[in-house]
Amino acid sequence: MYAYNQQPQRKHSGNLYVVPDNQYVRRPQQRVQKQVKQVQKRKTNPLLYLFRLFVILAIFSVYAYLVFPTSFRNLIKNVVFPYNVKMSTKMPHGMAYKDARKTIGSADLYAMANPAANYLSNDLFLNRMLIVPTMQKTHSEVTTMYHTSEMTGLKNELLQLMKNYPTIHPAIYVWEYENGKYVEINADEQFSAASIIKLPVLVQMFKAIEAGQMTIYDEMILTDYYKAPGSGSLQYMRSGSKYSLDALAKTMIQDSDNSSTNMIMSKMGGMDYVNIGLRDWGISKTYVRTWLPDMSGTNKTTAQDLAKILYNLDNPGFLNINSREYIIDYMSHVKNNKLIAAGLGEGALLVHKTGDIGKMLGDAGIVFAPNGKKYIVVILANRPYNAPQGKDFIVKASSLIYKSIVK
Repeated sequence: MYAYNQQPQRKHSGNLYVVPDNQYVRRPQQRVQKQVKQVQKRKTNPLLYLFRLFVILAIFSVYAYLVFPTSFRNLIKNVVFPYNVKMSTKMPHGMAYKDARKTIGSADLYAMANPAANYLSNDLFLNRMLIVPTMQKTHSEVTTMYHTSEMTGLKNELLQLMKNYPTIHPAIYVWEYENGKYVEINADEQFSAASIIKLPVLVQMFKAIEAGQMTIYDEMILTDYYKAPGSGSLQYMRSGSKYSLDALAKTMIQDSDNSSTNMIMSKMGGMDYVNIGLRDWGISKTYVRTWLPDMSGTNKTTAQDLAKILYNLDNPGFLNINSREYIIDYMSHVKNNKLIAAGLGEGALLVHKTGDIGKMLGDAGIVFAPNGKKYIVVILANRPYNAPQGKDFIVKASSLIYKSIVK
């Protein structure tokens, strides 16, 4: 046995030193044990520990206060909770520039975080909205009504009428072509769209036709897959029957047929294609989320959005003359004439679309009076389920509006 500290004998062999095989070098166990004890006895400085903890908490607090809310609102919430996305045509709070020098502010940060927000149309993935449509994207061909002064006398009459119907919560938008005078009551508030959603579906169909994606003569085969309950008679027709897009669009608007609406949306590529069109027109509070019938009211719209679509039916930069003629023809033969039409004077014409899902009743259209007056009117009414007061309110409101404008 050799001592621990004994150095092995080395033999010189040329440029190498050779250690004999029968000698060993062992590290002293006492030294190892002493070092372990020193490590175990070493104590952490409590002040240093508190300082490190304070730095970590400070960094986390800054992230939680400044970074996480923006990330959650603009990305995580939109992907994980897509149906809680709040639609707004207004810019988010704090997005305005501070001065004319365009100092970097919230708008710049939003643009940097969402570089495609200003031009992205296809903002849906797996039916989930990836970007909150708060930054309104306006198509260059879409125009907005100019406003001059509000018709306060008419508005007061409508507000007084509302007091007589406490169970009805309405949205009203009126705009007359001659002078740009208007009335707005809850016009930017979201309501269930019901069958009025068929208006943007119709417009987007003709936009697709103008783009060469289909023709008005294209045919579709009715199958059980497309048949939808609720309004319309197509659900009772024989499966395998062929219908042109012209016939489908006509029954969609005039009879408010749900089956033909689903067929047209399917032909265009689904609900997302309609939403892409609305987004492209600068309309962000109207959208489709459910195939018809949408009895739960998840498809949304506003009186103001519908008025903007109606206004652009006459816009040659938005729709060509052939599309406009088809649309006006369909909408001037709507069979439900018990709402806005019932409140008009003799000889007046109405181009419109109605909607009814029980809890919401509505009508939106353009009125042509015999004396040449022309105005847009949209009336939506939340009501107790199927309550007749909803219909009565719309008829009386329409009558007040007509008498006020057409004098």
